[in-house]
Amino acid sequence: MLRRQIARVRYESADRIWPAVLSRLVPRERRRQVFTVTPTTLPAWHRRLVSRKWTFTERRHPGRPPTAPTIKQLILRLARENSTWGHRHIQGEPARLGYSIAPSTVGEILQSSGVDPAPHRSGPTWRQFLTIQPGSTGLIPE
Repeated sequence: MLRRQIARVRYESADRIWPAVLSRLVPRERRRQVFTVTPTTLPAWHRRLVSRKWTFTERRHPGRPPTAPTIKQLILRLARENSTWGHRHIQGEPARLGYSIAPSTVGEILQSSGVDPAPHRSGPTWRQFLTIQPGSTGLIPE
């Protein structure tokens, strides 16, 4: 009569931890004698325990990792000091130093910092260029 009244034993998570941990200390042949659960239950509890411990959620971040601030400063400095260089040329200099960075990332850094593309960064305008040329009247032909 007692067996009919008691349903299956329900273990809570705190009740599962110790048998799962201790099962690693007991030889496989003796687990059936020591524990009241089936032999496949203990490894399942252990897997669940380990998966809860080692989720690595704190390490996962979606998307590309951000560019280091020192690399950004280097790129902006190269752009300032070498006004005729484009983003591909600027990308090549950190690559020589061992910093792997894509040309598109260099372009995005320059654009977000408000630095124009190479042809627009320095040098005379077209009107100034024509005025400087020898024999020029300063008039732009139309």
